[in-house]
Amino acid sequence: MSEPVPHGRDQMMIRLERISKRYPGQSADAVAELNLDVKQGEIVVLVGPSGCGKTTTLRMINRLVQPSQGRIYLDGEDVTQIDATRLRRRIGYVIQQVGLFPHMTVGRNVGLIPKILGQDGQQIAERVDELLALVGLNPDQYRERYPRELSGGQQQRVGVARALAADPPVMLMDEPFGAIDPITRERLQDEFLSLQQRIGKTIVFVTHDIQEAIKLGDRIAIFGPDSTIAQYDTPERILAHPADDFVRSFVGAGAAVRSLGLLHLRDLPLPACERVEDRRTISEDATLYDALDAMLQAGVDELAVAGAGDAPPRLLRWADAIRARERAATGSERAATGSARSGEAP
Repeated sequence: MSEPVPHGRDQMMIRLERISKRYPGQSADAVAELNLDVKQGEIVVLVGPSGCGKTTTLRMINRLVQPSQGRIYLDGEDVTQIDATRLRRRIGYVIQQVGLFPHMTVGRNVGLIPKILGQDGQQIAERVDELLALVGLNPDQYRERYPRELSGGQQQRVGVARALAADPPVMLMDEPFGAIDPITRERLQDEFLSLQQRIGKTIVFVTHDIQEAIKLGDRIAIFGPDSTIAQYDTPERILAHPADDFVRSFVGAGAAVRSLGLLHLRDLPLPACERVEDRRTISEDATLYDALDAMLQAGVDELAVAGAGDAPPRLLRWADAIRARERAATGSERAATGSARSGEAP
């Protein structure tokens, strides 16, 4: 597999320039002159009400839907007119219904694309086992099973493994967790973020759930009812500074509380903690939201934050948590002066 791509690189992996789609017999565009830039190694989430054009936009990237006008660039190359099959081999695709072939075993499903690409049997077998292990499925236990023998969450993991089989630089994900129960969905979201830390793909992800978008996205494109982007920005800035009344309404109430879930304890400047044995403990991987929730449930106003490895524990007090939230809001306000309504990178 390729080396993980560091987040925050300025190179644009995907660029849509004035992309539009009007279906035959329709008087209005499904997508109207949309501009969107996606940086290498980031997760961009497309979210909005039903019929706003988010899935159409996703499918135009790999040309499952052909644009009526505009240009699509992939890693600097204009791919608007190249052979669509060749384009799709450079892009992984995961959908809500998973799309596994029911008559094929898990191993054959995952190994299908490498086989089409002409890899030999040994290469394919090694790749299948590598990918199943990567998505948390024991190859010896799941390789020979059929899709009907898997749970919904396991099927989604296989779908992700198959999308990664050709090691594509880009992945498109169309509501992949939408048909799964809430507990499994949250676990798959956590696993997805952990996986992305290791593989560093460029991902465009469609959802109708603003909470999922906030949790997963490095940036979020909120589509308005007129099939244009109402705001394209980081989750922090969207929560703190919605661009207009539509975005404010779509995000909903409680934005300040939800923004606490974007602040991880490992990133906070906290003092050293003494007498750890006298305090409740929380992992530094937890968010500020998790910490305040733990404080309220335990009836305490401070927690010991356990560091990774041999790192010494630190102390989180209620007042520290409030100040951290205030600093984050202030930082978002400064950065929002250049906040985007277009699809260009802020």
